[in-house]
Amino acid sequence: VQLAESGGGLVQAEGPLRLSCAASGRTFSIHTAGWFRQVPGKEREFVAAIKWSGGNTYYADSVKGRFTISRDNAKNTLYLQMNSLKPEDTAIYYCAADELGKYIYDDPMSYDSWGQGTQVTVSS
Repeated sequence: VQLAESGGGLVQAEGPLRLSCAASGRTFSIHTAGWFRQVPGKEREFVAAIKWSGGNTYYADSVKGRFTISRDNAKNTLYLQMNSLKPEDTAIYYCAADELGKYIYDDPMSYDSWGQGTQVTVSS
């Protein structure tokens, strides 16, 4: 599966931003899709995940109530709607796909394919 993120940019605190992740290739093999983020010098951090067929969603406590993950199976696209953004949300955001059904949704090691990342910068 190939993944390509878009939608990152510079936004003011409390503002919204929507990220997209277009999937191509063996998309039928996706069990779970997720969003992670990373800042320089820190480990990649789980943000949100969604089961591709059932639609069950999972969120990190730090984004619960502010971010919403969704997917459009017909378009093979994953989304992350981010509201009430904070400066600490500044990071490179990556989408990822679990193709082997490991279902440990918050562990980066469970994901087999990754996008190239998109920068999100939140100014105070």
